[in-house]
Amino acid sequence: MAVVGVGIDVVDVARFGESLERTPGLRERLFTPDEAGRALASLAARFAAKEAMAKALGAPVGMAWHDAEVVNESTGRPVLLIRGSVKAQAAALGVATVHLSLSHDAGIASAMVVLES
Repeated sequence: MAVVGVGIDVVDVARFGESLERTPGLRERLFTPDEAGRALASLAARFAAKEAMAKALGAPVGMAWHDAEVVNESTGRPVLLIRGSVKAQAAALGVATVHLSLSHDAGIASAMVVLES
């Protein structure tokens, strides 16, 4: 296994909340229905995960927000489910494993993605 890509992103939770309030439809554009109902800090962390995934993949044009979805295993561990445009780019890079870490504290949400072949 080799590292194919690494991405990290940090989101100011309050500022992200203001963006969601100011822009009707943004929540639905960024998040799947299962993600959309979560608390603000969790949404900010999930947005950071999607941004980190895009960075790890080299920020290809045409990626769809809903093609990367953060879900939790029964243990609570976050996992990125990828499909469509994200899965196609991952396959093109030879990605076999996606690692995800999320955090939110003190008004900041962060995510790190590591892609392995």
